[in-house]
Amino acid sequence: MLFNSYAFLFLFLPAVLAGAFLLSRHRTHLAAAWLVLASLFFYGWWDPRYVPLLAGSIIFNHLAGETIVRRGGKEGRRTFGVLCAAIAANLAVLGYFKYAGFFIASVSTLVGAGMRIEAIVLPLGISFFTFTQIACLVDVYRAPVRYRFVPYALFVSYFPHLIAGPILHHREMMPQFDGPAAYRLNYANLAAGVTLLAIGLFKKTVLADGIAPYAGPVFEQAPRGYAPGSLEAWGAAFAFGLQLYFDFSAYSDIAVGLSKMLGIRMPANFDSPYKATSIIEFWRRWHMTLSRFLRDYLYIPLGGNRHGALRRYASLGVTMLLGGLWHGAAWTFVIWGAVHGMFLMINHGWRALRGRFPPGPGWIVRTEGALAALLTFVAVFAAWVLFRAEDLPSALSILRGMAGLNGHALPASWLIEIGKSARWIASADLPGTAIRGWIGIHFGGVDAGLPRGLAEGRSPGMLISKSQLLWIAALFAIAWLMPNTRQIMARADAFIAGREAPATALLWRANCGWAIATALLLVASVSSMTRVSEFLYFQF
Repeated sequence: MLFNSYAFLFLFLPAVLAGAFLLSRHRTHLAAAWLVLASLFFYGWWDPRYVPLLAGSIIFNHLAGETIVRRGGKEGRRTFGVLCAAIAANLAVLGYFKYAGFFIASVSTLVGAGMRIEAIVLPLGISFFTFTQIACLVDVYRAPVRYRFVPYALFVSYFPHLIAGPILHHREMMPQFDGPAAYRLNYANLAAGVTLLAIGLFKKTVLADGIAPYAGPVFEQAPRGYAPGSLEAWGAAFAFGLQLYFDFSAYSDIAVGLSKMLGIRMPANFDSPYKATSIIEFWRRWHMTLSRFLRDYLYIPLGGNRHGALRRYASLGVTMLLGGLWHGAAWTFVIWGAVHGMFLMINHGWRALRGRFPPGPGWIVRTEGALAALLTFVAVFAAWVLFRAEDLPSALSILRGMAGLNGHALPASWLIEIGKSARWIASADLPGTAIRGWIGIHFGGVDAGLPRGLAEGRSPGMLISKSQLLWIAALFAIAWLMPNTRQIMARADAFIAGREAPATALLWRANCGWAIATALLLVASVSSMTRVSEFLYFQF
């Protein structure tokens, strides 16, 4: 079931809230059990066949955790073996559904054996609920603590986060799920939650879905041999990067808003990552709960920064490589993770080197900051091509276009606005034919001097349009200049404490003005739901 669907907004959500509020009057435990059943129904709406998989995973891991606690955690005999067996079982299930086809295809290509496996449908959210439970098992092993089954089942299956995160931590959430203040009707919580829901829906249905059509064509045609020019390639990369930004930000806002309605606070998962001035800062702002998981359960156990620079960089590389593989079973994701690992190594190395010298005058510091922000921006959006492309050759073709190696072209219609009398145009051909100027820009049509893809059968729809440029400019303005949701909702206490949110003039208040604004956002969002689409992180 999608958050951006009529069934969720007008049937499922009201029923769930009403049931939780009514049952909590009698016992919190009953309200928690109701939410477990609602979450399983929510998950089964997509495909009921995988509900037993989720339920079985919950039961298995709860029993494993109970066994670890009874044996005394890391102080008990043979407890480490129980932990390893439980983790191996979780990874085996995840590996079968998510990576079996990728592994067999890769081995088959490597040895030329022609091996095949039938397509396996990836259960929604399997990466999220698997790693959530692995983290819980590791923590229970380190510091044994016993959880009742119903709160634990809700912790894993909780519908606001189940499909695409954030990745929850049991010490943050379990006391809330089992606490007396949860699931109580509170009008302040309801008002803040509805506002968060409205903001998230607007980001998804209006902003992310609005720019999505401009991201698809280049990425879809690249596997067919299409070689985009520089403007097209950058336009596609910008469009996809902004679509992903607002799509994932939308899901995170909605998850927090739904929880706030129930009196539950969620961890922040998104903090204006495109405002980052370094790759290190980017990963502190993008998918924050995943970054926390990778740090606590991969990077630090691998050695972190405790054993010298070489071990630190090796830990960074392995962590980001596995982080890339977590996102998807394809070499493009693996290379995307490796590239970000390389970026982080360079970033840490530069910081260590720069720290040996005094900062210099203010203008030098400001210039360095601006250059760092620009370099981070280019690196992140170039890497998004690997994240989105269907295969490695397609990604390389688009990256070549971004580097200007596929030539430069503009829509022929732009020629009318530029004017044929411009001094640098060397031909008076009609718009729609290729016109070569001394600066090497071509306008549509066919030209033997252009690379394949630019010259052969070029589709006019592939060239960047004025509307695409306006969408890109508008969304960048929102991402860079507007306060983020956590800043706007600072008074709502909807997020588990994190970095302090700076003050903003758009600070939310439970007043008439914000009620009208929320209503307008909801109307705009619901009106745009005629083109319902999945959230991008559903595939991970």
